Amino acid sequence: MLRKLFMLLTAMIVTTLILSACGSEKDEEPANASEAESEEAVTQEEEEPAEEPAAETEDAHVAEVEEGSEEQTDEVSSTEGATSDFSELITYMEEETEGTANVIYENAEPQVHTMEDVSVSLDSYSLVELTDFHTDYSIPFDDEIDGGVIIAQYTVTNNRAEDVYYMPAFYASFTGAPKDYNNYRDLLPLEGQLPSKLAPDNDYLLKAGESATGFYTYPFGKEHLESALDASTVTVEVPEPILEKGDFGSSIGKKGTFTLSLNEAGAEKVAANAAFYQDRVTAEDMGEKTMLEEAEGINKSEAIGDVTVTLDGYQFTEFTPNEVEAPRFENFTNGIVLLTVKFNLDNKGSEAIGLTLTPSKLTVNDGAQYMLQEGMLLNYSYDDLINAGESGELLQIYAMDKEQYDKIWKDKAFEIEIGPFKNQDAEDISKGKTANFEL
Repeated sequence: MLRKLFMLLTAMIVTTLILSACGSEKDEEPANASEAESEEAVTQEEEEPAEEPAAETEDAHVAEVEEGSEEQTDEVSSTEGATSDFSELITYMEEETEGTANVIYENAEPQVHTMEDVSVSLDSYSLVELTDFHTDYSIPFDDEIDGGVIIAQYTVTNNRAEDVYYMPAFYASFTGAPKDYNNYRDLLPLEGQLPSKLAPDNDYLLKAGESATGFYTYPFGKEHLESALDASTVTVEVPEPILEKGDFGSSIGKKGTFTLSLNEAGAEKVAANAAFYQDRVTAEDMGEKTMLEEAEGINKSEAIGDVTVTLDGYQFTEFTPNEVEAPRFENFTNGIVLLTVKFNLDNKGSEAIGLTLTPSKLTVNDGAQYMLQEGMLLNYSYDDLINAGESGELLQIYAMDKEQYDKIWKDKAFEIEIGPFKNQDAEDISKGKTANFEL
């Protein structure tokens, strides 16, 4: 009996110990799990620095991608250049005409012409091909529904202390053009166009110290566009401002021109022409000049009455007229050499000197032959003057037979007699006096 009781008590104690042990293990499991998680977290934190180089590599890759994207964006921006200002206008033009636009050429290099503190700037321009547009727009495109448009931005600034009046009539043309081209108002928003800002409604008034910036469009039909691209450049006239409303006799300064290249050939031509004196041959792109001989800074002076005449320089150029101008030079069967001479005049007299009316004579072959200056090859108009008390440039140009120049004249002296000067009414204001210069 006692033995059975002893065995029962022993079994109970063992059972109790087993249950206690199991309870302890269950109670410790959460703690052990937490510790395990903590240890795992610590292990991960300790291991993460080892992964940082990969993260840095990934960040570097992202940075390279972002940098590459920035470089690509910069390349696009620089490529777009002038179109960045015109993109919205081009989109507007497409929607308005129901056509498709494609930029052919662009230029964002400003050109500036100043007329007695009134400046006109061609800020930038874009040549856009416009195709398959609505027939309602065909008339300014020479009755075609394909063609092109030059969109230009101009700025007119009045730096004078007084108001001026400026009509922005920027007519464009090119060698062989059948007509002049002007702004077509229905292609762009009216409020942004320069002819809307300087307009009859405000008498073309530009107040002292103010400026006006706006757009201008030149439409070309497909055939005219092709001709313009063949010519490679377009010339734009820059008219003078006037001081009195409606009185064109009160104009100030001298009209100018801007040359717009339409392709790379045109850009090369513009760069080459910059080296030549701006006679009419160069300014109106009448053909190709090749420099034969030049001199600058001669600074030789003579007096004709109250006017000091200074020989500044000269250029001998071989000239090949284009097909449009060729008939003008048909008598030159052996080639053409042009001599353009630059004078500076200091007019201390009491009357203005008319630049178109100044005569001069070139003597060659040791005085055996002579020729008169070619006024039609000079880029002067009736209103081009050097006023009393002012100074200015005067060009003179002479056309010579190239064969005689090469064989007889070029190694002998060239002598120029200039004067007498005349006023705008063609009256002699030098009392018949002249001056002589040897080149």
